[in-house]
Amino acid sequence: MDFGVTFQTDPPASRVVELTKRAEALGFTHAWTFDSHILWQEPYVIYSQMLSATEKITVGPCVTNPASRDPSVTASLFATLNDMFGNRTICGIGRGDSARRVLGRRPTTLAEVEDAMHVIKELAEGREIDAAGTKVRIPWAEAGRVDVWMAGYGPKALSLVGRKADGFILQLADPVILEWTMKHVHDAAVGAGRDPKDVKICVAAPAYVGDDLAHQREQCRWFGGMVGNHVADLVARYGEGGKVPVTLTDYIKARQGYDYGHHGKAGNPSTDFVPDEIVDRFCVLGTAEEHIAKLTQLKNMGVDQFNNYLMHDAQEETLNVYGEEIIPTIGVEIH
Repeated sequence: MDFGVTFQTDPPASRVVELTKRAEALGFTHAWTFDSHILWQEPYVIYSQMLSATEKITVGPCVTNPASRDPSVTASLFATLNDMFGNRTICGIGRGDSARRVLGRRPTTLAEVEDAMHVIKELAEGREIDAAGTKVRIPWAEAGRVDVWMAGYGPKALSLVGRKADGFILQLADPVILEWTMKHVHDAAVGAGRDPKDVKICVAAPAYVGDDLAHQREQCRWFGGMVGNHVADLVARYGEGGKVPVTLTDYIKARQGYDYGHHGKAGNPSTDFVPDEIVDRFCVLGTAEEHIAKLTQLKNMGVDQFNNYLMHDAQEETLNVYGEEIIPTIGVEIH
């Protein structure tokens, strides 16, 4: 199983670069960032510095969306970085949450996500696309390679992942929900004539190593609120007790709006409704031994990468414990 880490691109950007260097030295294979250009600094500028300061680690957004930039621009960004640094990028994509809502706009449609995945991958890898009747390709990107991994929770999104994406990003570490989502992805892959094993599985969630569980919960409670934004959309679309398991939807009943000014931050007052049980299920908390136990379970279920959302007050400490104890114990294949 590979290990990734996700950073918010808060200033100064130099700290993100230094943490990326540290992560590579500790055995992490991927360094991701959020992509919300109003809340945080523009990530693609920082990717160039992250790649320049490292040798092997793969970088990319977790996740971008089809609307912040024209997909052809995103493709050119990846193609340029790959040409400069040797195919060390990856594209996580979704419908768009904070990057859209903070501007008063709705998330994009799944049809837009599907089109964007096609455009980004084909152009970044040097192949031709049909753009409204016009044949288009990036002529200098012939040796490019970029995998496109899609995030989602609902049945229609999971079907799209299985049919079209190179990988599936599940933003929570609950084995029960992982099993349900993976089945939808794998069934869709089979239906599309694909080998389910060709769709990589990435679980992304906060991980905090330590002995004070109450403090860890308070530092990571924000994540249940972030996931709750997507769950609220699912309930609006499918209803309660519908096509989405209650193990995912029940906890948002006490949710009362959301302030994106505190998005992805410890102490977010919009996430007081998130119970301890959800924090424990969705995140990876506790001692190193408890992390190893949960991550081993996820690995045995078929997870190819665990992506640590490093947004709390023990960033270096958690990175170090992962590099010194957890990654060597579970095993990681470095590409």
